[in-house]
Amino acid sequence: MRLDGKVALITGAGRGIGRGCAEAFVDAGAKVVLNDRPGSPDLAGTLEEIKTLGGTAWAIEADAFSRQGCEQLVETAVQAAGRIDILVSNVAFSRRADFLDCDPDQFEQGVQGTFISGFHIAQPVARHMVERGGGGKIIFISSVQAELPIARCAPYGASKAALNHMAETMSVELCQHRINVNAIAPGVVKTDFARALWEDQKAHDRTAAVTPMRRLGEPRDIAGAAVYLASDAGAWMTG
Repeated sequence: MRLDGKVALITGAGRGIGRGCAEAFVDAGAKVVLNDRPGSPDLAGTLEEIKTLGGTAWAIEADAFSRQGCEQLVETAVQAAGRIDILVSNVAFSRRADFLDCDPDQFEQGVQGTFISGFHIAQPVARHMVERGGGGKIIFISSVQAELPIARCAPYGASKAALNHMAETMSVELCQHRINVNAIAPGVVKTDFARALWEDQKAHDRTAAVTPMRRLGEPRDIAGAAVYLASDAGAWMTG
C-alpha cells in the first residue's frame, strides 16, 4: 500500500477528512496538491503540516463548487506537479431543514455543492488521465446517507446517492483506460462538518451506540481506506 512517486489532488484538504487523506498519502510516499476554497483559513496550516512531515505539497485555492474553479484547479495542479495520478474528491454542502420548509435555493445549493461539483472536478481530471495514459485512481468521499435516509437531510442524502451512481457509471466507462473509480461512504466522523453530532454528549453517545465499532470515526479511518484504494493493493477494485 505504497504511493511512492504518485501525485494526488485532494479537494477540501484544509481540514477534516481531506487533511487526513493528505497526511496519510504523504506518509505513503505521495506528493499532494492541496485544495480548499478561496480565503480558506485552514489551507496554509495543512501545507505547513505536510512540509513538517517531510512531504512535497502544493496548496491551491480554488472554488471546487464551480466548473470554472475546477478547471482552473486541474490546470494549475498539472502545471505545478506535472501530472495527477490520484483524485480525492472531498467537497460537500449541507444545511439541515425539514423537507416542508426547505428553501429551494438552498436545496439546489446542496445538490450543486455535493453532487454536481463531483462531476465538475472528476471530468477534467479523468480527461487528463486518459490523455496522459498510464491509468489513475478517482476516489469520491460519499456518505452512508446515500443509502440511509436521515430526517432533515434530503438534499445531502439524495446528492450522495447520485454521486455513488455516477461513480459506478464512471467505473464502467473508464476501466478501459485503467482508471479505477470508487467511493468511500463514512458514517459520522469527528470533523467540523459533523461537529453538532459529536460535541453534544447525548448526540455523541446516541450515535456511537448505533455504530458497529461503538465509536465515531476519525479522519485517519477514512484516510486508510483512501490509501488502499489509491495504491496497487486496490488495483482490482472499481465501482
